[in-house]
Amino acid sequence: MTSQLGVWRDRLFSLPPIDRTRRNHGLEHATITILSQRQRGLSLVGRSTPNGFHLYGNVTTEALRDAAEEALRRMKGGEVGLAVHPNCGTNFVTAGIAAGLAAYLGFLGANSGGARRARLPIVILLATGALIFAQPVGLAFQRQVTTSGEMRNLRIDHIERRDRGAVIAHFVATVG
Repeated sequence: MTSQLGVWRDRLFSLPPIDRTRRNHGLEHATITILSQRQRGLSLVGRSTPNGFHLYGNVTTEALRDAAEEALRRMKGGEVGLAVHPNCGTNFVTAGIAAGLAAYLGFLGANSGGARRARLPIVILLATGALIFAQPVGLAFQRQVTTSGEMRNLRIDHIERRDRGAVIAHFVATVG
C-alpha cells in the first residue's frame, strides 16, 4: 500500500503546475530567509504560483533580486533545507486543523452550556497539545508536500515591482 501511495504521490508531484509551484514555494522561502537575515525585523508575505512567486513587504527590487539569486544558487548547491520556513502558511493551517479537531473532540457530547464550561480546561489542554504536535508535523508537511528544495533547471526570468497602494509588491517570475 505504501509503495502504491508513493507512486501516486510521485505522479501527482511531477505534474508541471504542481512541480513548479512546489519549487517556487521553496525558492520563495529561501529568499525570505535570506532577506530576513540581511534586514532584521523585516515583515514579508509570499504567495507562490507555477510561474514564480509574489512577495509583499518593504524591500527594494535590488535587494529582492540579490536575495533570490543567492537563494537559488545556494539551493542548487545543496542547501535544500532553505525551502522550509517556520512561518509558512502550511504550518498555520496544520496548527489550525489540529487545534480545531482537538477542541471538537473535547466538546463532543457536551450538550449544554454548563457541560461545555466544565470541559473548557480539558479542551484548552487538548488544543495546546495539538498546537505543540502540529509544529513538527507542519514542517514535515512542507518538506514532503508543499515545497521542494530541488531547483533543477529553475531560473529567475525577471522581477517586476507591482505596488498595491501602500504595500510594496513584487513578482519574481521563474522559468524551467
